[in-house]
Amino acid sequence: MKYVIGIDLGTSAVKGLLVNQDGEVVQEVSKSYPLIQNAFGHSEQDPEEWVEKTLAALSGLVEVSGVNPEDIEGISFSGQMHGLVLLDEKGQLLRKAILWNDTRTTEQCKAINDRLGNRLVDWTKNIALEGFTLPKLIWVKENEPDIFAQAARFLLPKDYLRFRMTGVLNSEYSDAAGTLMLNVTEKQWSTEICRHFDIPVDLCPPLVESHHCVGTLLPEIASRTGLRDSTKVFAGGADNACGAIGAGILSEGNTLCSIGTSGVILSCEERKDRDFRGKVHFFNHAKENAYYAMGVTLSAGFSLRWFKDTFAGGESFEEFLQGVDRVPVGANGLLFTPYLAGERTPHADSAIRGSFIGMDASHKREDFVRAVMEGITFSLNESIEILRQEGKSISTVVSIGGGAKNPCWLQMQADIFNATVVGLKNEQGPGMGAAMLAAMGCGWFGSLEECAEQFVQPAAEFTPKPENVRKYKELFAIYQSIYEQTKGLNQRLKEFRA
Repeated sequence: MKYVIGIDLGTSAVKGLLVNQDGEVVQEVSKSYPLIQNAFGHSEQDPEEWVEKTLAALSGLVEVSGVNPEDIEGISFSGQMHGLVLLDEKGQLLRKAILWNDTRTTEQCKAINDRLGNRLVDWTKNIALEGFTLPKLIWVKENEPDIFAQAARFLLPKDYLRFRMTGVLNSEYSDAAGTLMLNVTEKQWSTEICRHFDIPVDLCPPLVESHHCVGTLLPEIASRTGLRDSTKVFAGGADNACGAIGAGILSEGNTLCSIGTSGVILSCEERKDRDFRGKVHFFNHAKENAYYAMGVTLSAGFSLRWFKDTFAGGESFEEFLQGVDRVPVGANGLLFTPYLAGERTPHADSAIRGSFIGMDASHKREDFVRAVMEGITFSLNESIEILRQEGKSISTVVSIGGGAKNPCWLQMQADIFNATVVGLKNEQGPGMGAAMLAAMGCGWFGSLEECAEQFVQPAAEFTPKPENVRKYKELFAIYQSIYEQTKGLNQRLKEFRA
């Protein structure tokens, strides 16, 4: 039996999966690392932490599984999008990485949108938001000119990790699309955008396809992990693109709901001329010559974890969620908006904050928990509604992540989305997508679709209940009004935030 490894470089941990030719996860190892938040709105990490924890994860996979390293043919990567890693001409780090959830770049985003206007969407298919890489580059240029002057190349997080493991420096289209510097349909760096902001185009890394073999492991990396230095290394993809691959979202209209720290609605696109005019993100897929439309809720699973940690810190999630299924639709008149760190879709607003609306003395803890779950799902439904309004048919949604681990939440998704919701038997998220790219790259399959037939197996289906659909439609209309009603209040409260 032969094996591949999928590495998922997340925001809080790196996860390694050892997967065999049948698509079975033989071993899994996860290693966590901290966020660095030294100022309001700042979110950074030390890229060396990524490297050290990944090497520990790889070593653990080899050691614990007992698999012969000779049988491990390839490695590929998934990673958190948008993060900025700056290197000098010797390939040395110049500063900590600025992450996707860093919000210091509001002024830079405004300048980008004002200067480029509609041309930005024409070229990149997206509007400027704080999460993207270009605003971060401009921020460093304006606030840390000495560092910017030394910069010879920028990389995205998983691309830096792969560079350290192979010595080969490049990126691929699904992650590059999240920089706001890639011409998405032309699949090349935009010289126009670089020129407008006086950014040398040579700062951008060479581009390859996600299933492309970029090289093999450096001898010192092989020695530290127990792997062979002839192990093939493949480019990989952005976390959302790999999550889509791992869920079999590979053809027109296939739709994914992923609830992790953030939440994502993602629908596969085969037409590069699709134009949502920035209402949702439009990125290159990790499947060659495919795309996807995506809406994002910044604080999805994070909202539920925040509530648990704040009000039930000593409980497991299983204990915490007990009784939620007995609370009626609408949480007895309680609504929650999950804007704990601002919002992305459909409200690109870094200042908005969350609300509980409708509280009274009769509400119990389980009402609040259900309201949080419903609020997260309402936010994701706003992206589904945008896609439907643009003519996309969404009748089935594959659900992965934390939202797929609870039957009550899966039924809630089916009722709010008014679509059949499907869970997976062996849901492993972006790490599985990375492993599938390696499996295809190693020649096990002729296409990702063939690989998905073997690796991706559906489990339970949840169909919408008509009475719940009707009630949720009414509640959703109320939910949608909360943003405009609280926007001004949150602007006034900004000066009081610590």
